[in-house]
Amino acid sequence: MAREIADVLGARTRKNGYLEGNGYQVTWTFGHLCMLKEPDDYTPQWKHWSLSSLPMLPQRFGIKLIDNETYRQQFAVIESLMQNAEMIVNCGDAGQEGELIQRWVMLKARAKCPVRRLWVSSLTEEAIREGFDNLKDQHEYDRLYEAGLSRAIGDWILGMNATRLYTLRFGQNRQVLSIGRVQTPTLAMIVRRQEEIENFRPEQYWELKTRYRNVLFSSVKGRFSSRQDGEALLEQVRSSDFTVTDVTEKKSRESAPRLFDLTSLQVECNRKYGFTADETLKLIQSLYEKKLTTYPRVDTAFLSDDIYPRIPGILDGMRGYEELTAPLKGTKLPKSRKVFDNSKVTDHHAIIPTGVSPLNMDERERIVYDMVARRFIAAFYPECQVAVTTVMGSAGDVGFKASGKQVLKPGWRTVFEWQKAGGTAAEQQSEDEDAAKDEEKLLPAFKAGESGPHEPLLKEAWTTPPKPYTEATLLRAMETAGKTVDDEELRDAMKENGIGRPSTRAAIIETLFKRHYIRKERKNLFPTATGRELIGVIKEDLLKSAELTGQWEKKLRMIEKGTYDAKEFIGELKDMSRTIVVSVLSDNSLRSITF
Repeated sequence: MAREIADVLGARTRKNGYLEGNGYQVTWTFGHLCMLKEPDDYTPQWKHWSLSSLPMLPQRFGIKLIDNETYRQQFAVIESLMQNAEMIVNCGDAGQEGELIQRWVMLKARAKCPVRRLWVSSLTEEAIREGFDNLKDQHEYDRLYEAGLSRAIGDWILGMNATRLYTLRFGQNRQVLSIGRVQTPTLAMIVRRQEEIENFRPEQYWELKTRYRNVLFSSVKGRFSSRQDGEALLEQVRSSDFTVTDVTEKKSRESAPRLFDLTSLQVECNRKYGFTADETLKLIQSLYEKKLTTYPRVDTAFLSDDIYPRIPGILDGMRGYEELTAPLKGTKLPKSRKVFDNSKVTDHHAIIPTGVSPLNMDERERIVYDMVARRFIAAFYPECQVAVTTVMGSAGDVGFKASGKQVLKPGWRTVFEWQKAGGTAAEQQSEDEDAAKDEEKLLPAFKAGESGPHEPLLKEAWTTPPKPYTEATLLRAMETAGKTVDDEELRDAMKENGIGRPSTRAAIIETLFKRHYIRKERKNLFPTATGRELIGVIKEDLLKSAELTGQWEKKLRMIEKGTYDAKEFIGELKDMSRTIVVSVLSDNSLRSITF
């Protein structure tokens, strides 16, 4: 990233740890160079793990360099440059974490000169030049830094204290029991789902159906809990012809799928290709660094109005997609509120292509780019026009119903016809399977009043348990603090209370794997014995409730917006730590975890 920026600025002379030229010096970090101080940095008594020292609550939190020789050398370069600079331009990632990384470095380097902020959503030369023409005052992002700092301090307070508390109290000195503000509620959701599956008792039921003109109709009476009830009606139905009583056709329009935010991209990549959330994040980050897509760590699926004039240029630059973009050339592109909505965009918009020709990608990057590209193109195609046909019928006194959907004008659906666009066999199969689930079969022409023979049957079935989480369904559950929500608009409203941020959820899931709290079978996630026992010994809802954690996440977003005080948030987590310590230490049960 530093090389890209230096090249645009004309700083092309290589120095030790920075690039120089045209009045600029461009240097870089390696992600985090600094971290919050560890317990024993505040007082030697906190070096040794003991219950008597809990909770550990520093009066004032401090930062330190990460203990790594390469990091120390690079920091010395940065510190020297900052001490002698006329001005600093903070070019960190345009998000909470990027702001935190650079602010800590500037604090540690005791930078005194004015600071400006580069805020860009893509790394194209045009975007970087435009960003430098419109540098912001650093203070405009103070609230963003406060939110990132509050998050880091909150995670320290809860993680450091709860991890020591539970390890010493229940870990039998055999294993560190890692507890986290987001990690533990996420594990609790997986454990709870597994318990629901194991405690599930299947119930038998029967459904009355009949086949008429090769279409399967279902009884409007629904399920029968008793076979006798179903068989009584089956006999009644057998003795009569089937008569079509009503045929209705309702035409409707379907909008294109929404543009991607990070979570929906991770969900789709896991669902269709089995990519983990972490793999998808790395792939879309790589595409961003190659200037092919915009900033990835976003939680909005909308674009701001100022992007609209740029759309034709982006479409023109998408080499390899000419067959799909050609119908849009020279037309007035639609500006739907389902795509453009300033009220749903804060710092960044949805993930879209930049218009840079998509070259230099490996196979997995190509898959992710293709998903982003097709969603983007489809957003400017006409709506899909469909007709939903509902046929009502009867046999004896029993009513039946069948419905089917017919695509009248495919509109945006043509963008996803993989064979025409040269998709791979695996992609084609995946798309076909999805289509089979989403589309009801096309019905033959029926007329009210027609009748004829039919084949009734009583179908035996069993209720099914909840499905284990996959990474896709877990990401959705984290987004809605564990509530099952299919409606997109309702899900949008609940994002404020989701647990974790789009950029951190993949890392949380990876942490649960590394701690051996969860395991994967095919795509399904299951808790390990240790993971289950850990949630079993945690009686404090404050630690494992997704809903409570979602409320803290909302407060962090409010800090970012300036509607909640960071000190109050940190004060609440300190009080919570005290409560948890008292609760666990006063627990006289013999709970423990075996390994």
